[in-house]
Amino acid sequence: MDQPTPLTPVDDFLPYGRQVIYDDDIAAVTAVLRGDWLTTGPAIERFEDAFRHATGAAYAIACANGTAALHLAALAHGLGPGDQVLVPAVTFLATANAVRYVGADVVFADVDPQTGLMTAASVAAAIAATDRPVKAIMPVHLTGHTVGLSTLAEALQGRLLIEDACHALGSEYADGDGTMVPVGSCPYGGVTMFSSHPVKTIATGEGGMLTTNDGALAQRLRQLRNHGIVRDAAHFRNQALAFDSDSGAVNPWYYEMHSLGFNYRQSDIHAALGVSQMAKLPSFIARRRALHAHYCACLADAGPHIQIQPTAPASHPAWHLAVALIDFAALGISRATVMTALRERGIGSQVHYQPVPWQPYYQQRYGPADFPGASAYFGQILSLPLYPSMTEADVDRVDRSAALVMATSRLAALTSK
Repeated sequence: MDQPTPLTPVDDFLPYGRQVIYDDDIAAVTAVLRGDWLTTGPAIERFEDAFRHATGAAYAIACANGTAALHLAALAHGLGPGDQVLVPAVTFLATANAVRYVGADVVFADVDPQTGLMTAASVAAAIAATDRPVKAIMPVHLTGHTVGLSTLAEALQGRLLIEDACHALGSEYADGDGTMVPVGSCPYGGVTMFSSHPVKTIATGEGGMLTTNDGALAQRLRQLRNHGIVRDAAHFRNQALAFDSDSGAVNPWYYEMHSLGFNYRQSDIHAALGVSQMAKLPSFIARRRALHAHYCACLADAGPHIQIQPTAPASHPAWHLAVALIDFAALGISRATVMTALRERGIGSQVHYQPVPWQPYYQQRYGPADFPGASAYFGQILSLPLYPSMTEADVDRVDRSAALVMATSRLAALTSK
């Protein structure tokens, strides 16, 4: 869909990712600020409806942020002490942390060295290596790439499924019969969670969303995001307090808390921005794919030591990130040197992510472990700028700057020997 020119930053620095905001987005937020509902109002339902439509799921539940969504998913599935949950070694900390929030233990699975995704083989190996049952699996659709869930079908038998799709709104994967499946449609059950942090596909400032086809699970997620409160009279347990002794009607002030929940609600201010951004989702995805394709074309002849990350099999990514795979050792330069030199030329970059098992907290809890795929992936990745308001000329600029930095740094390394 055609859009007016977005609001742009005043300088020409290219960060690795950023929100793209239009005047109608600002108008949507302003309308909420001028209205009666700043939170728990009608914008929440409209945002949830937009997500249901986009993913094809039966239910969508908005919450405060992506980490809250992961925590809610773990809570709603009843995970707790004594349970084990399989998580990929490469992801943001929040994926593993949500498991620990509920007292369960993390079992890390290795990943493919080029895509960073858990695979059927790495999942099977991680399950076989532990002497306790694995109750749930949390695949991460990293960088916009998708884990084809049909390839994990055997491992998913009898186990809970929580998909971390913070990077993958709008991505699809081919099912076993070749049918393209939207991420978030939950054909294998369980729940999928998304983030609308400013660098994600759509932005709400902060925000999370969960999708599922399980009505009971959706109801529990809604309760847990609001302190575990129940307002449905059919589920009240204390009849004497719940109903008026004269009329028999529900007392107008009454509610019950059936479980220990949290204040993970989303405000209408955030949701209004989300509704406006969701209307642009198809154009955002198309632009990300076009820019990523241009990166691929630009780097096609860059030599054997740098390439854009190849697309995972059976995946149709919406491309949250444009990840370059760089053999820094072969080039004789460090990643930090490259990142600093790019920044000096007005180009931001980032690393997504350090393997979580390397973090001191997890090493102290579970001890050192060998993840060769994660180590190889981490050693070569660099996220380059990618967001919908970029132009092909911006990609060309990144490509030229990266080529210059690599050549200059390598020459300096050679002459210093």
